[in-house]
Formats: sequence, C-alpha cells, structure tokens
Amino acid sequence: EPPPPDMKGKIVLLGQTVTGKADVGPSPLRDLTPLTFMVANVVNNVLADDFARRAPAWAVWGSALLAGCLWVGFVADRSVLILCGSAILSVVAFASAEVWSWVWSSWWVPAVAPLTGLGALQFITIGRRVWQEQKAKQEIKGMFGSYVSPQLVERMIKAEQRPQLGGHEEEITAYFSDIQGYSTFSEKLPPDRLVKLLNEYLTACTDTVQGEGGTLDKYIGDAVVAIFGAPLALPDHAYRACVAAVRSQASLDGLRAKWDAEGDRWPEGVRKMRSRIGLNSGTAIIGNMGSRTRFSYTMTGDNVNLAARMESGAKSWGAYIMCTEATKLSCEQHGGDRVVFRPLARIVVMGRTLAVPVFEIVGLKEDVAPRTRECLGLFAQALGRFYARDWDGALAGFRHSAELEPLVPGAAPGVKGNPSLIYQGLVEEYRQIKLPDDWDGVHVMQHK
Repeated sequence: EPPPPDMKGKIVLLGQTVTGKADVGPSPLRDLTPLTFMVANVVNNVLADDFARRAPAWAVWGSALLAGCLWVGFVADRSVLILCGSAILSVVAFASAEVWSWVWSSWWVPAVAPLTGLGALQFITIGRRVWQEQKAKQEIKGMFGSYVSPQLVERMIKAEQRPQLGGHEEEITAYFSDIQGYSTFSEKLPPDRLVKLLNEYLTACTDTVQGEGGTLDKYIGDAVVAIFGAPLALPDHAYRACVAAVRSQASLDGLRAKWDAEGDRWPEGVRKMRSRIGLNSGTAIIGNMGSRTRFSYTMTGDNVNLAARMESGAKSWGAYIMCTEATKLSCEQHGGDRVVFRPLARIVVMGRTLAVPVFEIVGLKEDVAPRTRECLGLFAQALGRFYARDWDGALAGFRHSAELEPLVPGAAPGVKGNPSLIYQGLVEEYRQIKLPDDWDGVHVMQHK
C-alpha cells in the first residue's frame, strides 16, 4: 500500500509492538519512554549536526601546555600559599571549561591525562618553592642567627626579603660600649675567671641589644659594637638604640650588685664596674666585609666613627651614655619624650671640622626621679650662663645642680665624675683666660 502523500521525503521510524512486549525503556525524562523516541533524538542530532564529538588531541594538550606555561611564568615564584591557591583555581578553571564546552558545543574533552600532567607540574613547582623557602630560611638563620635576636630573624623570614649582603647605604644608629678601667682589674684575674666575667657581662649586653631589635656587629675585647636598623630596616632605630643603652646600664647595675654580694671573689674594680655607651645616627655603609676567605656583616663610614667618638668622649663630660643631636632628634621623632636627654656640649672631634651638639641620655621618662629632673633644669640654666660667659652665674648654677646629680663620686660605685662637676672645672679654667670675641662655646676634643 503506498504511503500517504504527507510522508513522502520523511524519515519514518518503526517501533515494535507485540503482545507481551513493549518497545519502551527509561530515559532522562521519565521512567518509561518509547525507545523509538531515543532513535528519533539520534536522527535529529545527526541532521542538526548537534552530536557529541571528541575534542582534538592538539587542542586538549595545547590548552594544558598553555596553562602550564602561564602557571610557571606568573605564579611559580610566589609564596607557597599563593601557589596552592592558584593550583586549586587552575584545576577548577580547567574543569569549568570542560563542562562549558560540553554544554554549549557538545565537545567532549578528555580530562584525566591533561589534569594529571598539570597536577604533576603544580606538585613539582610547589615542592620546589617549599624547598627554596626552607633553604632561604636556613641561610638567614645561618648568617644572622648568632648576632640577631630570634624574633628579628623571624621578622626577616616573614618579610620574604633577603637581606642585602653587598655594600649598600642604610639609615642606622651605631652603638658602641666599653668597660671603664677594664685593664686595671683584668690584670688581677686569672684567665678562666676573666673569661667567665666577660661572658656574663657580654651576654647581658647582647641580650639587651638584641631584645630591642639591634644586630650584634662584633666584640672587641670588652667592647660591644651593634647596629640598629640593619639588616632589617627599623624606622625607630634611634629610639630602640637609646632604650637599649639605658637598659644595658640597668642590667650592669644588677650584675654589679651580684658581684658585690660575692665578696672577695672579685676585685674592687669588678664590684664597681661601669661602662660607657656612645650612639650616633645617620647613613652608613652596611654589608659583608672582609677577605675572600673570612668576612662578617658589619658597618663602616663617618657616622660609625662618630658613634665610637661618642663612647670615648663621654668620659670627658662625666656621662655614661652620650649621643649626637642626630640620634636625639630621630629618637624624639619616633619615641616622643619617652627618653630624657641632657644637653652636654658642642664639640669638634678629632678628624672633623664641624661642631656636633652632644647629649647625655639620662634615662627613660618613667624612671627619672623628680630630684633628677630638677637637676637637669638647673644644669640647663647654668649651661646657658656658661655660653653667655657669665662665669659667676654659671659656677653657682653648676654647684647647685651638682648637689642633685644622680651619680656622685664616692656615693655611686665606680663613678668618677658627672657633668656638673666637669663644668665647674671648665668655668674655673675659662675664667682665667681671655677667650676670643667669636668664641661660641665649642670645645675641640684633643683625643679620640
């Protein structure tokens, strides 16, 4: 029998229907669907050119290679945390692209092999980065662990900035300390006891310096040289150095009391030990310096030399902590009035031509007694009269301030003078000579 006219040129699908059987089965739409509909769907996909196709191998591996290149080029040197996060995002992005290509273009993209390759690359990259970071941490600890506090080492590691070891300029505060009259009592001690004494003293000084963020530069016998502001930059390096100087003197007070309690085990010079500290702030050259076979991380420059002159020159002014005006101003910029200063003089050190105002660091604000504050006020007034050549007024003022000085010879262990007593002697000396008309109060130091 010929087909109806409207069936001409059409595709006819025939299904089977017999007693006891049905050409039906489950489909994504419902549980029982005529299976002929599924055949019709296949035919429709063929006619509409809308059927699943396997993505070309070159496209799959090309995209995987591109993703790997982007990963290595832009992410490989980042931190481990960023690497792990980007690894997860890249896998999610690849999977999302696969789903998108299937839904919108019916492309089937094999995922196992490309993702395995990309994952292996990520694993190797992350492992390499972990190894690099651990190596860098060990290098920093190896280079600075012996003369920088553990806390500062951790800050350097977290900053993820390798310290510059070659010579470079840095704003720092140089710190020098030395024991007063060391040679007079060191000759009286056997070597083993002298070493024990020095180790105890140097440990206390070093702990204090490192506790304030300073870097131990070197020991020179009984002297301690330290850097504040390198290898890790510290904006408040001057304030930290001033606090470290005050606390170093306080720790020496504790050691002195301990040694005195041990009686005749130590000579009188040990029981009355005093140290002097000099500070200066400014630009210095920092880096590894030395020979090809032996070098150390250190500082050099004119500002470093000036700090050393502050330590040696403090004796001339009866002070035990002396700093330059640069240190005072930088300290006040970051620490406010938490450190108490006393103006001492305007001096020209050997080897320089410009006068430098110098100051005594009296102590921390909360520790300075009212009596000492009164002394500082009287001293400042007397110093003004001294510069005005009012010798009688200056002498009376210095005698008055001397009665309130916190450190008095004979009363404080090891103290041999104080600024008020020093200036009394200068007044007596200057009033006996005729000063030039252009005298401005600057004192030229005759020794280092």
